[in-house]
Amino acid sequence: MADRPHQNSAETQNTRAPRSPQQNHSITFSNSTTSAFLRTLKDHAPNSSQLVGLLSLLISGSILLLLAGLTVTATVLGVIFFTPLILFTSPIWFPIGAFLFVVTAGFVSLCGFGVALVGGLSWIYRYFRGMHPPGSDRFDYARSRIYDTASHVKDYATQYGGYLQSKVKDAAPGA
Repeated sequence: MADRPHQNSAETQNTRAPRSPQQNHSITFSNSTTSAFLRTLKDHAPNSSQLVGLLSLLISGSILLLLAGLTVTATVLGVIFFTPLILFTSPIWFPIGAFLFVVTAGFVSLCGFGVALVGGLSWIYRYFRGMHPPGSDRFDYARSRIYDTASHVKDYATQYGGYLQSKVKDAAPGA
């Protein structure tokens, strides 16, 4: 303290601004930058209902993870204990399982084809009633392209057919 020259208090107040608690860090920000940052941070902070939602999500996730672990453990232990029984009775279970698999696959595919048929018939009904189902614009575009192509082929065949008839007359004048 003895090394520093003495300044009066009015001069000290003019040359230095009072320090706020935020300016004690090694990086200093202006008050407007700091207040804008704090305001942005406060705007993005979660409220109490979001925290309760997060807590319930964590609890339900933990319960589901515990149940999944118990299921996997029970499955592994069941396979370990029931493997000898399964091996000894496999001549009975294999034909039964194969039969059930074929019947189940047939039933599921039949149901799928039925749903597809009902959906297709519904689309066709709505299309012909003028209700414009999804994809009808592409169907109309394809139909017009096919019609245009067929008319161009017909015109070309007519022109080319006349050309061939004239060539046939040139090759065989009496024909």
